[in-house]
Amino acid sequence: MSIQQILGIYVVLFGLVFGSYLNVVIFRLPRGISTVLPRSRCPRCRAAIPPWGNIPVLSYLLLRGRCRQCGAMISWRYPLIEIVTGGCFLLSYLRFDTFVDSLVAVVFCCAMIVLGMIDLEHYILPDVITKPGIVLGLVLQPWISWSTLMEAVIGVLLGAGVLAALSWGWYWWKGVYGMGLGDVKMLAMIGAFLGWQSVVITLLLSSLIGSLVGGALMLSGRMGPQSKLPFGFFLALGAIASLFYAHELLETYFAVTGLSALVSPNALVSPSTLVSP
Repeated sequence: MSIQQILGIYVVLFGLVFGSYLNVVIFRLPRGISTVLPRSRCPRCRAAIPPWGNIPVLSYLLLRGRCRQCGAMISWRYPLIEIVTGGCFLLSYLRFDTFVDSLVAVVFCCAMIVLGMIDLEHYILPDVITKPGIVLGLVLQPWISWSTLMEAVIGVLLGAGVLAALSWGWYWWKGVYGMGLGDVKMLAMIGAFLGWQSVVITLLLSSLIGSLVGGALMLSGRMGPQSKLPFGFFLALGAIASLFYAHELLETYFAVTGLSALVSPNALVSPSTLVSP
C-alpha cells in the first residue's frame, strides 16, 4: 500500500469523525444550543451517549439504528452526513495539489453540508455561517489557486445580485418574495469562496436539481404549487459539485446544449480553477 493510499485512509477517518461533529451542529445550531456542551444525548430519552456509541457509522450499524436505552430510531441522516463528509475530505485531498487548497475545500464543504441540511429541515440559513463565510472566502483568496480576489468579489456581487433580483421580481409580480435573504447570502458566500464562474455553475445545477425534485414531488402529490423548497439544500449540492468538477460540468452542459460550437467551457472557467485530478 502506497503512502498516498495510507494518507487517504487517514483523511477519510478524520472526515468521518468531523462529520459526527457536523451532525451536532446541524441539530443544535437552529435550536440555539451549544455545539460543545452538553455531551450528545438521545433526543427521546435524554440518556447520554457513551464514547463507544459515537463511533462514526460503526456505532449506527452495531446499534441497528436504535438508541441502546429506549430503542428509539436513530435517523439515517447521522451516518449519511458522516459518510458524505468523509467523501468530501477524500476528494479535497485527491483533487487539489496543495495543502491550503485542500484545507479550504474541506472548510467550504463542511459549511455547505451544515447549511444544506439545516435548510432541508428548518428552511433557514443561519447568518452565523453565511455572513462570516463571505468574509472568510474573500480573505482566503490570496492563498488558494482556483480563483482570484477579483473573481471572488464579482462572485459575491453576482451571487447576491442574481437571487435578490429574482426575489424582488417575484415580489413585484406575485406580491410574495420568491427567495429568502438566506439564499442570497449563501450564494454570495459561494461566490466569495469559488469565484463568479462557479456561481454560474452552481445556480444552473441547483436550479436543475431543484426543478426535477420539485416536479417529482408535485407529480406524486407530496407538494403543491405554493409549497416551499429548501433551495439552500440544492445550492449546497451544486456548490460542492462545482468545487470539485467545475470544468467537467461545464463541458457536459455545453455538449448537451450544443453551445460548445459557439463558446469553449474554458472561456467561463479560468485556468486557476482547472486542478489536477
